[in-house]
Amino acid sequence: MTHNRTYLFGVFLFICISVFPQQSAIQTSELADYNRALELYNNQQYLAAQTLFDEVRDEVEDERIEANCAYYIANAAIRLNQPGADKLMEDFVQRYPTSTKTNAAFLDVADYYFESGKYSLARKWYDTVDQRNLSRSETERFNFNNGYAYFRANDPDNAKLYLNKVKDSKKYGSQAKYYLGFMAYEGDDYQQANALFEEVKEDERYQENLTYFQSDMNFKQGNFEKAIELGLEQLPNATRRDQSELNKIIGESYFNLGEYEKAIPYLKEYKGARGKWNNTDYYQLGYAYFQQGDYEAAISEFNKIIDGTNAVAQNAYYHLAQSYLKTDKKQQALNAFKNASEMDFDKDIQADASLNYAKLSYEIGNSYASVPQVLMNYLEKYPDSPAKEEINELLINSFITSKNYEEAMRLLKGNRNFQNNVVYQQVAFYRGLELYNEGNYTEAEEYFDLALSERRDPRLTALATFWKAETDFNLRRFQDALIGYREFTGMSGAKDAAERENIDYNIAYAYFKQRDYNRAVEYFKRYAGNTAHEKSRRNDAFVRLGDSYFVNSSYWPAMEAYNSAIALNGTQNDYAAFQKAISYGFVDRNDTKLQELNEFLNRYPRSSYRDDASYELGNTYIAMNRTSEGIEAYNRLIRDVPGSAYVPKAILRQGLIYYNSDQGNKALERLKKVVAEHPNSPEAAQAVKTARLVYIDLGRTDEYAAWVRNLDFVEVTDADLDNTTFESAEKQYRENNTAQATASLEKYISSFPKGLHSVQANFYLGQLYYREGNKQKSIPHYKFVVDKGTGENSETALSRLGEVYLENRNYSEAIPVLKRLESEATYPQNVIFAQSNLMKSYLQENNYNEAVRYAEKVLANPEAETAAKNDAQVIIARAAIKTGNEARAKQAYAEVQRSATGELAAEALYYDAYFKNKEGKYQASNDAVQKLAKDYSGYKLYGAKGLVLMGKNFYQLGDAYQATYILDNVINNFPDYPEVVKEARQELAKIKAEEAKTNASVETNN
Repeated sequence: MTHNRTYLFGVFLFICISVFPQQSAIQTSELADYNRALELYNNQQYLAAQTLFDEVRDEVEDERIEANCAYYIANAAIRLNQPGADKLMEDFVQRYPTSTKTNAAFLDVADYYFESGKYSLARKWYDTVDQRNLSRSETERFNFNNGYAYFRANDPDNAKLYLNKVKDSKKYGSQAKYYLGFMAYEGDDYQQANALFEEVKEDERYQENLTYFQSDMNFKQGNFEKAIELGLEQLPNATRRDQSELNKIIGESYFNLGEYEKAIPYLKEYKGARGKWNNTDYYQLGYAYFQQGDYEAAISEFNKIIDGTNAVAQNAYYHLAQSYLKTDKKQQALNAFKNASEMDFDKDIQADASLNYAKLSYEIGNSYASVPQVLMNYLEKYPDSPAKEEINELLINSFITSKNYEEAMRLLKGNRNFQNNVVYQQVAFYRGLELYNEGNYTEAEEYFDLALSERRDPRLTALATFWKAETDFNLRRFQDALIGYREFTGMSGAKDAAERENIDYNIAYAYFKQRDYNRAVEYFKRYAGNTAHEKSRRNDAFVRLGDSYFVNSSYWPAMEAYNSAIALNGTQNDYAAFQKAISYGFVDRNDTKLQELNEFLNRYPRSSYRDDASYELGNTYIAMNRTSEGIEAYNRLIRDVPGSAYVPKAILRQGLIYYNSDQGNKALERLKKVVAEHPNSPEAAQAVKTARLVYIDLGRTDEYAAWVRNLDFVEVTDADLDNTTFESAEKQYRENNTAQATASLEKYISSFPKGLHSVQANFYLGQLYYREGNKQKSIPHYKFVVDKGTGENSETALSRLGEVYLENRNYSEAIPVLKRLESEATYPQNVIFAQSNLMKSYLQENNYNEAVRYAEKVLANPEAETAAKNDAQVIIARAAIKTGNEARAKQAYAEVQRSATGELAAEALYYDAYFKNKEGKYQASNDAVQKLAKDYSGYKLYGAKGLVLMGKNFYQLGDAYQATYILDNVINNFPDYPEVVKEARQELAKIKAEEAKTNASVETNN
């Protein structure tokens, strides 16, 4: 059109030249250049034409020719895509507003941009066209091009406005109807789309697309058979993109018709939008496999559905759970049922998923919430469920099998609808037993009382009675314990109880602790005489039988009992041998006593009683006037057991012996040694008094006065008042008058801070504060005792002081106290206490080498109990983890797993799962986490850590759904463990970033 219009203009110009021949040569030359420029323009030589038009414009004086040159210069600039071309055209319009080419210029530029595919620029210029001056053909072109430009700009309203004007055009009608039909299709107006498509179906240009559109429209209108027919017809000839879409239409149509086997191959061929499937795509293929009974294939599709929050996702998760059940993957099924139960799009699915979730929780355990809580939540939400009776039965059993008695009691106390008092009694009893085993006797007793308040089950009533008596015993309420033991023996429920086996032993101890030794003898004798009883306990019973006889001065029966204990070769052989030796002294068999004591020292060189034996050996030699041997026995004690409380006594005895044998200087040497090395001890006070007499005998009183003035632990002038004040306070202490004793001892310490009895007074006061639970106030008094060196109370003070520091988590203070206790303790249990807590303290202080060293000491100690050895293995394992020695940690945790219970067992089981994950044994790791959830659900930290492991395992096993769902639950359910949540977030972000590469439904902005 542009070329023809330009040609006509040239003809017109030629006519004008012919009519006006009287022109100058210059004008004739300019017109020739103009015509040559016009010819170049018509031949599309725009740059050359532009240059020539520019020259003509500068030379010509005819405004019409000048205007035409400006028009062609601007037009050429547009076609050459020169910068500022549109500005040239705007300048043309402004400068030559009366030019006949103005409207043609707008239309030409718009058409040019349209043909170049620059539709937004085309619409800009079309907007400037005056439609009133257009011919009919120009108007049709104007409307179609404008409509199509709006169509390409995704502006259907304006597109329809222009295209509707040419839908009946012979030239543009088919194209307009096609695009109008397409917009009706996109707007889901399938009736209008079908009508328009029918009108252009014979046009070969659109046949391929029309078949696809019609197939899709039939699908969307529910005409699935027709959609399949049209889709199959078009599929062989379709483009690759349309083939993907057609496969989706065909597959989904078969899916909706319930023909799942036919649907599968077509659904699989779908490539997804922009190369990615979404959750619905995975659901359809997964459900098709599910309906075919191919559960593994169903799982592989369903478990790609991540972040689903609609009805499709709920349905998918429900059928995913069913698929897991069909393949015996119960942990995975539990997670999927939980997910489906948390959505309410389909109430029936939600209810059935909730029931399955509750039942599976009971069967395999639950890391997210306690099993009783899950079951009670179900009953609360579905009180009229047909499964109510079944769930109630599971609930009753779950309280016991979950072993999470603390939470079980909380649930039972807070649930008024739960009326099973037998279960209440049972849970209360087991919670009490749990607290008892943790050493929390006061709280344990409360639960035993709760169990006894119901008395529904005779067996539970008997057991609660027994363990309440045990609690009373540990709380030093021996009379109450005795009543409980005796009541237990008469109960019908105690008949087959394992606790009955040792009841005589327990009763004997209750009498023993109350100093009723005659009754203690009766029960210890009866228990020890039964060879069916456990060897170690019989050994202890013989020892205590001997002690009971000994206290009652029945020494021959005592020795017989000690001999029986020795014959059993138990852990108390050294004590029994020592007591036996002592007993010979009380029946005037001192020679035998000496023989037994010497034999004891040779046989038991490392016994905690070796200092007792050495001291008693010395005393016996002295009593038999075998002085030199006595002194040598004392020397042996001082040399071999320098930390013993008997050392100051032995040195004092040596000083007294020398004094009584008129060896004054030797006596002073010994007495001064006591004062120098054991100040503030009772022996030091006695040594000062004896030294005074020695100095008087030697006539060296001035020397005595000078010596005694330098002693800071005794105020000689206040000795009588000191003794009187202390004796008064001590009397109150021994009679258990706590308040009076505390006040009196505080007064004594205030009045005599360096008094004769300051060590003993501080010890008593520390004990009182400790017993009353005011442990913080006990610290300075125990510290006073231990700072004064070794004495008869220093071991107890060290033990108590270490215990208080440990309770306060003051490990830096606890460590030196525990190290000293380890080196000075005479009781094996104190050595074990020191070593086991040193390993824990060093671990807390990040001193891993020392922690391991002490853990190995505990493991090597034959007196250490299983619990202490488990702790030691855990310390070794934790230290190894911290130092990156995972091989050692794995070995140590494996040892712990053999015998540990409670939290240690949970920790060991977690690391069992951890190491299996590291080794790539992902399913075995999951099995360990599942056992952790079922058997140790009360230990939430390890439950949470185990779930993070499980999430990692499932992703490695190709189950992205399980991985993301589990990690999401960790993030939402365990806010008390921020480090675990942080790890879960990091792992979830990595997984989602990877899955988002293939699943368009996955959001990665965590």
